Amino acid sequence: MSVRSPGWLLLLVPLAALIAVYVVMQRRRGRYAVRFTNLELLDKVAPRRPGWRRHVPAGAFCAMLALLVVGFARPTADVQVPRERATIIVAFDVSGSMEATDVRPTRFEAAKRAALTFVERLPERFNVGLVPFSGSASVAVPPTTDRTLFSRAVDQLTPGQGTAIGEAVMAARDAIRTLDRQAETEPPPAHVVLLSDGANTVGRSVESAAEQVAADRIPVSTIAYGTEDGVIETASGDILRVPVDGPALEDLATRTGGDFHEAASGEELQSVYEDIGSSVGHRTEEREVWQWFIAAGLATALLAAATSLLWFSRLP
Repeated sequence: MSVRSPGWLLLLVPLAALIAVYVVMQRRRGRYAVRFTNLELLDKVAPRRPGWRRHVPAGAFCAMLALLVVGFARPTADVQVPRERATIIVAFDVSGSMEATDVRPTRFEAAKRAALTFVERLPERFNVGLVPFSGSASVAVPPTTDRTLFSRAVDQLTPGQGTAIGEAVMAARDAIRTLDRQAETEPPPAHVVLLSDGANTVGRSVESAAEQVAADRIPVSTIAYGTEDGVIETASGDILRVPVDGPALEDLATRTGGDFHEAASGEELQSVYEDIGSSVGHRTEEREVWQWFIAAGLATALLAAATSLLWFSRLP
């Protein structure tokens, strides 16, 4: 446990001084009582009662002050919060061939629109991550329920060089396996949605990546963007043919138990998450628990008042 406003704890110093004064005064009171030489008279003036009772209201009052001071210091504690573990990773091809205009307005823009529509329709409790890939692949957005973060990352995607589909699949797998502490031994229900024009040019083979995610029971649904007539213009002004490799993407989906689509819209991908299943795990969050101390302080204040009224017919 820690506190976010430790300055308030300085108020415990005068409280400690108050307790010390109380102890000193109680000792002096005992010495004054011994000065009565007529013990019979002392017994009539101050009849016997359990000595500890008179300290209970004072002790409760001091405890109340201490709890209120700690409460104002804004203590925090690690709390286990339940979370939905179902996860979808969107692997997005940002290679230069995705700039082809055979899918309007371009393969790239059509895929971005489909990805955003798809994620907007996901249940809010689902985690979603983003893995853009060209000549390499990386996790741009780790699995999260923050849709705004995902949408912002998609809007900022820019084309690169090369197409590493195998690397993208493995990066998506790694993102799933690091979702939480349970993921390594108890993987969450997950699905990868890969949007690409299908021509793997660098990195590990698609077949080897498919074999590993299939062993982890992670389906990869693929969406092919493009036609056989796709072309792009190079920096030197040359026209380069970039036909879509639909069969390669279909093979990846088949090997992993996913679905294959051609230039799909977000609506057509609904089946991807309808059958994903559910799994509830926990995550550790640091939360303020000042209200616990304030509540305990009020409870001790009531205790001080109740015991003082019951035993001494007065409030402390």
